[in-house]
Parts: sequence; C-alpha cells; structure tokens
Amino acid sequence: MKGRDSQQKPISESDRTTVKFRFLIERGSSSAGAVGGGAGAGAGAGSGDGNGLVMTLLSLVARRPRVRAAGVAASCFHAQAQGGSRGEVIDGPEAWFVKVACSVFVYSRGVDACLGYLRRHLTPSIAFEVTRRLGDPKLGFGFFEFSRVNVGVVHWPVTYDMLMRMLCRAGLHDSAMAVFDCMRSDGHSIDSASYGFLLLSFVEAGKIDSVKHIIGKVHGSEIQMSSHICNTILNLLVNRDQVHQAISLFKEHLLLHASPDTWTLNILIRGLCRVREIDKAFQLFNDMGSFGCSPDIVTFNTLINGLCRVKEIDRGHHLLKEVQSMCDVSPDVVTYTSVISGCCKLGRMEEASLLFEEMNSSGIRPSTVTFNVLINGFGKAGNMSSALSMYDKMLSVGCYPDVVTFTSLIDGHCRVGQVNEGLKLWRLMSARNISPNAYTFSVLINTLCKDNRLHDARECLRQLRWTDIVPKPFIYNPVMDGFCKAGNVDEANIILAEMEEKGCGPDKLTFTILIIGHCMKGRMMEAMRIYNKMLSVGCAPDSITVNSFVSCLLKAGMANEAFHIRQTALEGLNLGLSSLNRAVPATMNADILVAV
Repeated sequence: MKGRDSQQKPISESDRTTVKFRFLIERGSSSAGAVGGGAGAGAGAGSGDGNGLVMTLLSLVARRPRVRAAGVAASCFHAQAQGGSRGEVIDGPEAWFVKVACSVFVYSRGVDACLGYLRRHLTPSIAFEVTRRLGDPKLGFGFFEFSRVNVGVVHWPVTYDMLMRMLCRAGLHDSAMAVFDCMRSDGHSIDSASYGFLLLSFVEAGKIDSVKHIIGKVHGSEIQMSSHICNTILNLLVNRDQVHQAISLFKEHLLLHASPDTWTLNILIRGLCRVREIDKAFQLFNDMGSFGCSPDIVTFNTLINGLCRVKEIDRGHHLLKEVQSMCDVSPDVVTYTSVISGCCKLGRMEEASLLFEEMNSSGIRPSTVTFNVLINGFGKAGNMSSALSMYDKMLSVGCYPDVVTFTSLIDGHCRVGQVNEGLKLWRLMSARNISPNAYTFSVLINTLCKDNRLHDARECLRQLRWTDIVPKPFIYNPVMDGFCKAGNVDEANIILAEMEEKGCGPDKLTFTILIIGHCMKGRMMEAMRIYNKMLSVGCAPDSITVNSFVSCLLKAGMANEAFHIRQTALEGLNLGLSSLNRAVPATMNADILVAV
C-alpha cells in the first residue's frame, strides 16, 4: 500500500479549485435560480441559487495560492480613479457577480469552467463594470476580447471608449487601435471627445500612420474634427521638427475632415520657416484666401522672422513696410524686433538703429529682447559705447536686464580687451541675483585664459561647480590647456574629475590636451592610460591626436608603443594612412615587436 500510495502524484491546490469550479458550475447550471433573481447575500453554497454560487466561487478564488485579494482590490480602486464614462449602477447580486467575473478572469484557469455560465449571465453592464474594475489595461483588453469573442457580449460604446483611453495612457496603442477597429466593425460611432483624445494620443506616440488610419475610418458626415484638435496635432508635429509630416497630414487627411482657420495656417507657415523653406511658406501664405482665412500679424511676424533667419533682410524689411501700409493689420514689437535682429546679425547696425528709432516714434515700446539684440549687435561690432548707451536706455524705460543682457555686455567688453570691465559686470550679475548661463561662463573663461589669467578662470570653474548647469567640454578645455602648458597637469586632472562629476564627458580636444600635457611632463604611461580611456568611451581620435602622441612617444624612445598606436589608429579608426605615415620614420618595419 505504501508503494502504491507513493506512486500517486499529489493533487495541487489549483487542481482542487478547478474540480470545485466545475462541480459548482454544473450544479449552478441545473439550478433554476439566476444571478439576478436568487436569494439574499447570506445564502450558502448549497442553496442552489445564483447568489450562493457566486459567493462560493468568490470564496474559492480568494484562496488561490500566490494571489492576494488586496491586489484585486487595489486594481479596482485604480480603475475607479481613472475617470471616463460610467455605466448604470451595479448593486445586489450583480455586484457580487462582477467581483467573481473579475477574479475568475484574473485567475484565468477558471474561465473555461465558467464559460457556459458567463454566456447566460454576462450582460453589457456587467462587462463594463468588470473591465473598469480590473484596472490593469492589459487585463481589461484581455477580458474585452474574451467576452466579445467567446461569450458573445455586445459591448456598450462607453466600454470601448473607457478601454481605449486606458490603453493609450498605458502606451498600449496597438491594443487601443484594435479596440477602435472592433468598435467600428460592431457598428458603433465614436464621439468627438474620444476622437480627439485618440488622435492626440497617437500623435504624441509618433504613430502618424495610425492617425491617418483613424481619420480614414471616421467619415466626415459622422463627426467633424474641431479646429482645436487639428491645430494641436499640427503644433505637436511642428514642435518635434516633423514639418513635412504635418504638411502631408494636413493636405491629405485633415483638410477633408476639419475646417482650417488662420491659426492652422500660421502653424504650418512657422514650420516651413523653421526648416528654412521660405518659398513654400509664402505659397501657403498666398493660398490662405482659398481656405477662407486671412493673415494676421502673427502670420506676417512669422514670415518676417523666417526671412531674417535666412539672411534675406531686405525682403523682411519690405514686408514690414507692407504691413505698415495695411488697414487691418499693424506691426508690433515682434515685427520690428525680428528685422532689427536680422540687421544686427549681419552687422548692419546703422540700419538697426534707424528701425529702433522708427519703432519708438510709432509708439511701440521695445521689449527686453529688442534691447538684447541691439546690445549684442553693438558688442560684436566692438562699439561698446553704443552698447552701454542702449543698456542705459533699457533701464530708463523700465526694462529689466536679464542673463542675455549681461552676457552680451561681458562678451562685448572681452572682445575689445576690457576684461576687468567684464569681471565687474560678472559681479554685478551676482549682486542682482541673475545667474549666469553656460555661455556666460564660456565667454569669460575663454577670455581669461587668453589673457593668461588662469587662476581667475579656475575660480570661475569652481563657481560653475555649484550651479545646476550641465556644461559642455568647451568651457573646461581652455583652462585645462592652460594648466597643461604651464606644466601643472595635476590641476588639469582635478578639473577633469570635476568636469565628469557635473555630467560633462570629455571630448576629443579634452583627451588630446591631457595626452600631450602628460607627455610634456614625461608621464608617458599616464598619457597611454588616457589614450586607452579615450578609445574605451568611444571617442575616436583624429590624425592630430594620433600624430602628436606618436611624435611624443618617439621622442621618449618608445618606438614599440608608437607603432602600436599607429596600427590601432589605422586598422580600427580608419584614419588616413598618408597623414599617419609622416609621424613614423621610414626605418620602422613590421618586424618591430608591438607593445601589449
């Protein structure tokens, strides 16, 4: 007996539960009681009514191993917090049935055993509540497919809407598209709110083909896309530099389902100007009338700014004059500032000054941006007296200088060799609680290094260390180069460590500076370590780095190492053979042992 008993496999808890499921389902199926019409909540499992069956199933499922009832309850609360439409209130025995259906589906093994019962008693209202209470979008989608295909439930439109929103918020856009297609094939229409939400969600996910699919499925007579949704979609694409996708979507799809307004065309014109396709932007501008739209000042400002960005200042100035002659549109501070900025970038400061005076005489108050572009223009032209005069005017009209103002003034002083004046402005920024940006640090540090004021530049780097700025290597490189040339490579190493602490990885120039600096101090092995680090982080040296390092190695009598550097550069990094051959004497040959 013992031998026979030992050969029998132990019955698992899940197997026992399945047997009980089947027994109770068969027993409940033969019972005359229905879920909605059984006895009260206190009926037992052996009562034969639907309510007793539901409670027994729930108690069995709650005892399943590795699953906590708290997890199911948490998912229910999660679902209730997700918003969306609500169906009718579920209470009484049906509320218990909702809980059982949720649990049975979560513990999937009991689904087949309950299939016949579910086909008779699972209603659209219960299916909605189960989908909502499951909480997890994947589970909800699985129950939706199961109940639709296996049970034959005809879901409410609100169930489709709720599930699509849940899936989109979870990033499961393919599943959301499947629900949308089922909704259409089941003969349901989508409302405008759900339509807009679905489109925007797919655009944000970068699924433009799916957006086209959705628009194509919804006929224009069924629902009209609002101009707000249309504009939001186009604006998202333009801001992501997907200008051509925006133009294509507008012409091929949105135009058939939405009525564009002036703002719609302004978004597209801005996008075309951003990618420097000015002629196409003007074509769209000329076609505005055919769309029933009229240009406004934003349209003209966008075009003028686009022209000035591609250095077509004369066309921009001409368009400004056209706006001045119009009755229904008047230029504003943005219009003038765009043309002034274009003139400053080309060094046409006299023309920029005349436009500034014209703007003032027209009663248009200049902004901080207007003053900044003029101060920057005068500073780059080396005309610091005019730059400072413009700064005084700025203060007199109540415009507060910002970091751009001070950076432009510091840059101007540094360009004309007035470094001390630049440092005074640096301290004035601190006194006014204006934090410098990365460009401010770069301008001042680079100038201090050129002026051989390494300790002042080093102090600037120490201040940079305590800011939230994530700098670029070009801020650190001049200081490291200065210390290496002065023979203080230890300080250069400290700066490298500070640089990496700030999340700024060294670039090709950084590594080259350190390699040569250590070579000049005779630290050849340290230079070799830095070179290997350069390769390990994926920073490919160029011919200057390799030639300089090879030359230093040869001078130090390290021919084997020089040959190794040359070979790895040629074989792994595809640098030019001709440029590298000049760094190695012709007497070297392939018989030389390569250092490992």
